[in-house]
Amino acid sequence: MRKIKVNEIFYSLQGEGYYTGTPAIFVRFSGCNLSCPFCDTQHQKGQFLSEDEICDEIAIYSARLVVITGGEPSLQLTNSLVDKIHSLGKTIAVETNGTHDLPEDIDWITLSPKDEFCENAKVVLDEVDEVKIVYDGENDPSKYLAIPAQYYYLQPCDTGNKVENEKIINRTVDYIKENILWRISLQTQKILKVR
Repeated sequence: MRKIKVNEIFYSLQGEGYYTGTPAIFVRFSGCNLSCPFCDTQHQKGQFLSEDEICDEIAIYSARLVVITGGEPSLQLTNSLVDKIHSLGKTIAVETNGTHDLPEDIDWITLSPKDEFCENAKVVLDEVDEVKIVYDGENDPSKYLAIPAQYYYLQPCDTGNKVENEKIINRTVDYIKENILWRISLQTQKILKVR
């Protein structure tokens, strides 16, 4: 039986994008095919779990939303795991860099492309629910409007430097005011200091 390397499963609130503030069960897969310079997630370690073991953990929590994240979840997510999570009455949201195809029947796809920051990060997905760009105040997000989505978000890049972060936030706000198809996504989990 194939097992999936899982970094952690935990219950919290979604901190970013469309579902901000929604109670969610997070399933963080281990490993990624990219090395983004600003990545703030320690996702390399983990334990190998069967799909049934993952679902047993998910079933503990009453929230309907399950967020599959990583690392890069498309490297391990299967159609059978998607079906098993749905059989629990859950809605599945996936956060992906878009460099690999995803299984069918995912309820919500958040695309966070990293091709401006990493080599070999070409997006292969043609349609998603939301596009969420890490914005450093310099990159040009306009090309991502060509990807069909319901919502387009700019998320100010967290550099770890308070002064630099403030500049990036101001540039993000200015960009959105001039380009009204975009919305802001803040990492509210960091603001609230919750997991």
